[in-house]
Amino acid sequence: MPEKTEQTFNGIAASPGIAMGSAVVLAQQELVVPQRRLQPDEIKSELERLMSAVETSKNQLIEIRDSVAGDMGESYARIFDAHVMILEDRRSLDDVVGRIEDGHNAEFAFNAVFLRHEKELWAKGDVYIKDRAGDIRDVRRRVLSNLSGMRRSPGDLSNLDSDVIVIAHDLSPADTAQMRKERVMAFGTDIGGRTSHTAIMARSLEIPAVVGLKNVSAVVTDGDFVIVDGNRGKVVISPSSTTLNRYSMEIERYSSFTKGLLRFKDLPAVTIDHHSVMLSANIESHEEVDSVLEHGAQGIGLYRTEFMYIGREGLPSEEEQHRIYEAVAAAVSPNPVIIRTMDLGGDKFLSAFESPKEMNPYLGWRGIRFCLARKDIFKVHLRAILRASARGNVKIMYPMISNLDELIEANAVLDEVKAELKTEGHAFDDDCEVGIMVETPAAVMIARELAEHVDFFSIGSNDLIQYALAADRGNEKVAYLYEPLHPAVLRFIKETIDVAKESGIWVGLCGEMASDLVCAFVLLGMGVDELSASPYVVPEIKEMVRSVYFSDAREVAERALTTARPGEVRKMTMEKIGKEQPDMPL
Repeated sequence: MPEKTEQTFNGIAASPGIAMGSAVVLAQQELVVPQRRLQPDEIKSELERLMSAVETSKNQLIEIRDSVAGDMGESYARIFDAHVMILEDRRSLDDVVGRIEDGHNAEFAFNAVFLRHEKELWAKGDVYIKDRAGDIRDVRRRVLSNLSGMRRSPGDLSNLDSDVIVIAHDLSPADTAQMRKERVMAFGTDIGGRTSHTAIMARSLEIPAVVGLKNVSAVVTDGDFVIVDGNRGKVVISPSSTTLNRYSMEIERYSSFTKGLLRFKDLPAVTIDHHSVMLSANIESHEEVDSVLEHGAQGIGLYRTEFMYIGREGLPSEEEQHRIYEAVAAAVSPNPVIIRTMDLGGDKFLSAFESPKEMNPYLGWRGIRFCLARKDIFKVHLRAILRASARGNVKIMYPMISNLDELIEANAVLDEVKAELKTEGHAFDDDCEVGIMVETPAAVMIARELAEHVDFFSIGSNDLIQYALAADRGNEKVAYLYEPLHPAVLRFIKETIDVAKESGIWVGLCGEMASDLVCAFVLLGMGVDELSASPYVVPEIKEMVRSVYFSDAREVAERALTTARPGEVRKMTMEKIGKEQPDMPL
């Protein structure tokens, strides 16, 4: 057989790190769904067979959930709670039952109903919603396997006896949870996004991963030598000796670099010429607080509270929210925790509500718009946050502000809640700082007016970029347009920073730009007061800040604002950082 030539596949960097080794390919298992007409006397036994398969699937998921809770924590276990909820959806099950009663066999009826739901979500196009369609697919395949008596998983990752790189069309969260972690060095999949549950679990396990590789599983064969670059989102098959040597050196540099990062854990983020910036962490669950502390972040710059509302049947109570927010505030005290009020809508909707059918949900009923329309939910949320402020340094932040009236109305609701809490005798910080996410071009343009009503700005670069460039960040067809170093984006950010300073308030940035070393360097030079990134990235950003001159960063930022080509900005930034830190992975 002739030797393979080197091939590179570009995907989505889902979990950082680099690994190389022998591939194990998990072929996509096509489940055959039989179709037959039932005789009237068969319907009862077919319904019993359906319910037995559903119950078996639920028990399997609960067993995996309990194992994941013990190994990884409750936030990851909730992935499987969501899967169980899919199986407990009465409307869907009633639809399946109705089809069986009409004479269809259980496999055909179940597949028809759940495949329809899966396709409906997939058709919406948004990356987050597509990942939720993946959850339905996992559940559908599990039940069909239990109905047919087939083994569900395309391969057994629990009994590996050598170190491997897993290549698959897709990996379910259950596959990821059950694999022998000390043997799986990395994985790459054809489908998936950064918000897929499998990608989230890979980051928790600190396994390099690249997803969205389209057809890599059809090209790789068992035993092929493969490189997975989770930093850049690349998979290299059968690398040449030149590529192999380059990556070998990069792995050595990266390993040495990451091992040395935590020596700065308790040191401030201060440049060589004594300019300081605050480095905070973004979290989605209270269980990530340990990671915030372990990686030396100076508090929490973005607590995404909407994830507490997703994947459950009812709304979280005030007491449940208060208990969690209070625990987070106490854990990071005296450092701050900025709690963003629920940013529901767009790609994230309450399980307790039907998602409204909108042509473009990102431009629809989301963020502060949802909160002001449902003040009953919003007020319970604010009560819990304010009560938690009695135990720590809590700040409140509104998402998706686009006009002054929204901000004034939100503050009025907050004042109502404060008055109620005082009357009831609840303790809270009456001087709790209030800020907004600046993530729409409109907010940038009226920043001076908005600044009069808040204590801080936090730039949400993810949405700001997509709104400024009219490029959906989850649409792979226009991914090349989603460029954080585009001059229009940088000028929006600089305008926001300048207005904040002129208005006497502080300004941070909490989007993915803060996790990118090159972007962070430019933002440092623009004069941002705070950067909030994923916890595991904080040591890397801190190392960069402590290794450079603020004067260099300011010079690069000034040039970036007048440079039309983002590639030139990235190149000159890498040169400046590399001058001081040649081993830093850029």
